[in-house]
Amino acid sequence: MAQQRIISLFGSTGSIGCSSIDLLQRDREFFAVDTLVAYRNVALLAEQALACHAKLAVIGDESLLPSLQEALAGSGIEVAGGRGAVLEAAARPVDLMVSALVGAAGLEPTLCALGAGVQVALANKESLVCAGHLVKAALCKAGKPLLPVDSEHNAIFQVFEGRNEAAVEKLVLTASGGPFRTLERAQMADVTPAQALKHPNWDMGQRISIDSATMVNKGLEFIEALHLFPVSVEQVEVLVHPQSLIHSMVQYRDGSMLAQLGTPDMRIPISYCLNYPQRGQVPAQRLDLAQIGQMTFEAPDESRFPALALARQVAQLGDGAGTAYNGADEVAVAAFLQGQIGFLRIVDCIEHVLNVLDKRQMLVQPERLEDVLGLDGEVRKLAGEYIANTGR
Repeated sequence: MAQQRIISLFGSTGSIGCSSIDLLQRDREFFAVDTLVAYRNVALLAEQALACHAKLAVIGDESLLPSLQEALAGSGIEVAGGRGAVLEAAARPVDLMVSALVGAAGLEPTLCALGAGVQVALANKESLVCAGHLVKAALCKAGKPLLPVDSEHNAIFQVFEGRNEAAVEKLVLTASGGPFRTLERAQMADVTPAQALKHPNWDMGQRISIDSATMVNKGLEFIEALHLFPVSVEQVEVLVHPQSLIHSMVQYRDGSMLAQLGTPDMRIPISYCLNYPQRGQVPAQRLDLAQIGQMTFEAPDESRFPALALARQVAQLGDGAGTAYNGADEVAVAAFLQGQIGFLRIVDCIEHVLNVLDKRQMLVQPERLEDVLGLDGEVRKLAGEYIANTGR
């Protein structure tokens, strides 16, 4: 019988977290849950902690700690709250930490886990976008591979032949194109948050759904791929594949192209990480290629989705620009969801912040975590000012 694997799950109440819980619950003999962390959803966090028999439940918003204590009173589950508690939980000795907190908030816990020698399954792409060199330095000390949860990077991870990395010609990141793939740019100016949240293939959280609609998410993934795999900017390509069945590909110098296929169900890449290097059983719908009949592909239209071209520039500038790209997007997406700005203004805001910081010569490589957090704060301030001063 295989030794039980101890798991901590950061961002347990989000879409990745809930899918992870589903898998962990299906194989209680192999998985044991040590820690669950969420930011504000006390009710669901408490429900998950009880169902999984977790040892520790942590709420990021410390003001909600009394509510969590009340919900778990008498259960024997330890509870804690606040930033310090989140970071302490990240350093607990487990076999695998699933890093699925949304946004830049996931960076510190990820680094804490790696610093404690814990293997990380990374669903928080912002950690690499904002501080890729810091994460990679921590990985060297941890001595364990980083397991990518994003379906695109997970696909590449599965078909990337490490022993033949010199033979890799390019990586192909596939993109669904989002809900506005065929809309003219002028039409996108009037789309609503409700329309932007309706992804055609995937069931995702709010921010990633909006980022998919703007293709900022693909820009973040473009940058992340450069940190995960030994390739240059010129070796990463984005290809629109509306059916979302091929999750990404690797092309080799002998003309071979290896692809990973599967239904658009995040439990598949999550399971790969939870069970790595083995494979677990996932109750996902199987592909019936005869019934599908055909798959289509097209080049992305960067005139309608300028976030991709912007990401390519950011990737060449380094982690400082990555911090700006991500932070400005987080602020702009929140403003769009609240009706403060129009859809097209999201990428406008990112470009504005990058231009301001470039003129101030602030897009330098952050050397320490404190530098990343300081720059992130300045980015959010500039993005907030842009939104307040320009309106919709």
